[in-house]
Amino acid sequence: MIKEISAFLLCLLPGLHGFTATASRVSDKNVRVFEDMAPYVYPANRAATVACPAFMADGLHYLALSADGKKIVKYATRTGAEVEVVLDLDNTRENKIEAMTDFTLSPDGSKILVVTAEEPVYRRSTRASHYIYELRTRLLRPLSEKFAKQRSPLFSPDGRIVAFVGDDNNIYLKKTDYNTEVAVTTDGAIDKVINGVPDWVYEEEFTTTCSMAWAPDNMTLCYLKYSEAEVPAYSFTLYEGSCEPRPEYALYPGSFTYKYPVAGEPNSKVTLHSYDVDNRKTKDLTLPDTGIEYIPRIAYGGASASRLMAVTLDRSQTRMEIYSINPRSGVSKSVMTEEERAWLSPLSYEDITFGTDGFVVLSSRSGYTHAYLYSYAGSMTRQITSGEYDVTAYYGADAKGSHYYQSTSTGAVNRVISKVDVKGVVKNLSSDKGFSSAWFSPSLNFMGLTYSNTATPLVVTLYEGEKKLRVLEDNASLKSVYASMPVTEFTTITTSEGVKLNAYIIKPTGFDASRRYPLIIHQYSGPGSQEVLDRWKPDWTHYAAMKGYVVMCVDPRGTGGRGREWETAVYKNLGHYETIDLQGAAEQAGKLPYIDPSRIGICGWSYGGYETLMAVTSGRASSVFACAVSIAPVTDWRFYDTVYAERYMLTPRENPDGYRTSAPLNYAGNLNIPLLIMHGTADDNVHLMNTMQYVSVMQSEGRFCDMFLYPNMNHSIFGCDARLNVYSKMLDYFNKNL
Repeated sequence: MIKEISAFLLCLLPGLHGFTATASRVSDKNVRVFEDMAPYVYPANRAATVACPAFMADGLHYLALSADGKKIVKYATRTGAEVEVVLDLDNTRENKIEAMTDFTLSPDGSKILVVTAEEPVYRRSTRASHYIYELRTRLLRPLSEKFAKQRSPLFSPDGRIVAFVGDDNNIYLKKTDYNTEVAVTTDGAIDKVINGVPDWVYEEEFTTTCSMAWAPDNMTLCYLKYSEAEVPAYSFTLYEGSCEPRPEYALYPGSFTYKYPVAGEPNSKVTLHSYDVDNRKTKDLTLPDTGIEYIPRIAYGGASASRLMAVTLDRSQTRMEIYSINPRSGVSKSVMTEEERAWLSPLSYEDITFGTDGFVVLSSRSGYTHAYLYSYAGSMTRQITSGEYDVTAYYGADAKGSHYYQSTSTGAVNRVISKVDVKGVVKNLSSDKGFSSAWFSPSLNFMGLTYSNTATPLVVTLYEGEKKLRVLEDNASLKSVYASMPVTEFTTITTSEGVKLNAYIIKPTGFDASRRYPLIIHQYSGPGSQEVLDRWKPDWTHYAAMKGYVVMCVDPRGTGGRGREWETAVYKNLGHYETIDLQGAAEQAGKLPYIDPSRIGICGWSYGGYETLMAVTSGRASSVFACAVSIAPVTDWRFYDTVYAERYMLTPRENPDGYRTSAPLNYAGNLNIPLLIMHGTADDNVHLMNTMQYVSVMQSEGRFCDMFLYPNMNHSIFGCDARLNVYSKMLDYFNKNL
């Protein structure tokens, strides 16, 4: 959970806060608002950064794509000096292409997989035309002669074979020595069987795009098969539109259909298999636990070709079991089990690090998320971190046995990079305050440290060990661009129930403490998420403050960074405590001498859109908020996907009362303030059906709202300045109703 203006449906609820229903053309004033707000809206507000480069094996050099996409250049890590051009598209043999969008270096360093003509599949996945370039001979050859585009290509460790998935949902091997293409599977079928890449819900909720793993000896390819025939299909309409227009739908709309399991419905049946490269035989790898519903990760452990690691979950996602499997014999052994009362944090199974001699798991068994080292025999050999704080990322261990990680050790609003040595001595490598993240070279001898806070644009610095080498990016120009940006002030709010909430406040430009200002509460509120962070993030919220609003952001119960008890308070009852906390925060804010308690609005996107609807229609809503804007909201968790909804709510059959009380649909009749809902019509994540059903219930209850739809836009509502349109419309709505 996570363009152009089109249909704007207006309706009138008489007598509320001057709420009117007049449709008009975009005025010159609105055009000026677009121009003024633009620097505060993505992508214009995006700071430059430096992602982890394509390091070569020793970490002393890395490869980078030239700005024109025509060359891949080798650089020295320490100095950043250019060493040589390793691929020049004007100097290849056998085939020519215009430009590259990405590349992957083979593990042995002998070949480069070149990406061109890339197109998205879902949020994270792409299909593209791939070419294999051999550095020694300069030969450039297509990955496949059979398929124009391929998905999730994966080099074998020796670089001699590339596994990929074709448009028929089957896995193929390209053997570079012989330039041949071999089918691994033949049962792939659209909407029925997918081999080697995940289905929609796995990609979306388990953050994965490849379901294949090569054995260290190059002789075995293991993969997951997703049998999705019984998964219900979902369709949405496609229009011609005017942002990237689809002329084929000019007179008659089209549609997009895909498999999407909503809460309580069947998931894909996922099975594990191994393929022997020599004899071309496939073996079914059966796991002993019949309660396994998901296999979110597979990977080889260490250098052993007889140790495939499979991470499994039950359907409720409260029990994880990790198996070590011999792919040739099929024998499996359980090496670790983790079970909790509420859902397991996705970090536990998505971010396992499989090393040479063991694996590291992030677990919240102590009440806080910490790193634990296990042997492949299944024994815990070390608790790496401890304390009343959460580890939010684990980066690995260096040759001396020091482990590197990111955490909230100095407070939930901060992220600190630290290392702990073999004696357990912890040293912070970043500032104690602000937001830091890091990337490392393969042996962790080089570190890229990224730092920002609300007053400091993002800075990326390269270190060798703890020695600072150079600044890779400082975003110095942004300081002048945002010189007049209002200051973000961090605070805590104690509600009447005694709950202390982390929050920040942005006050208007030229703030006058003797005045009373309208307040906009901005929130996301989803389980494990955080918005109240000390990081550089110029946004529409700052622009709103410049235009006379106080803006407050609040992280209610259920959000991250404050330990397990705080986060799991919402288990099986989404929307309940979040609503109490947000309403309580609004009530306390209304007591501030500079806030007008009769002019408090609330807004949010996705889960934030969901919680906006809950906050303005359930509990004490009628006495707190004067206006609301909800973007792409879930209106009933029965409409959302199995993995996410059931992680927090179980199934509708197991928790019928929880689903009933957590659905904004069931409170729509309580709405008595102006409400604007915005949604993309091609949202494959939170379907437009959520909004349409909500509006239908409102109609039945004799209630009214405003709606603004974005044709052919997905959950992000991005492209053709659509994001700017969203926030301009939202601010205009608050201007009219607060």
